[in-house]
Amino acid sequence: EVQLQASGGGLVQAGGSLRLSCAAYGFVFEDRAVGWFRQAPGKEREEISCITDSGAHITYSDSVKGRFTISRDNHKTTWYLQMNSLKPEDTAVYYCAVSRTFYGCDNIAYWGQGTQVTVSS
Repeated sequence: EVQLQASGGGLVQAGGSLRLSCAAYGFVFEDRAVGWFRQAPGKEREEISCITDSGAHITYSDSVKGRFTISRDNHKTTWYLQMNSLKPEDTAVYYCAVSRTFYGCDNIAYWGQGTQVTVSS
């Protein structure tokens, strides 16, 4: 059974930091790209970062580039999103996701349950 367990969300003041984690079980983790998406109230879900199976290639949305860092630990079957310099507009439910392939996050096989991030001004 595939399971994704996301953690690390919460309430933080603008300018602060949070680190999200997503632990995966039940499939061959090291063969898949993984990523993070978010959905703010009234908006569509957007991809904010994706990392390939080996970690060699990473993409970020323009909205988080330079502030967020994605990483993965294939031994722990876990990936992370370090979020720095948070802004109120980063407030959203954040979802971890597993791609169907080793490269790119435009075709998602599995979704995590979502974790709320709220940034106060």
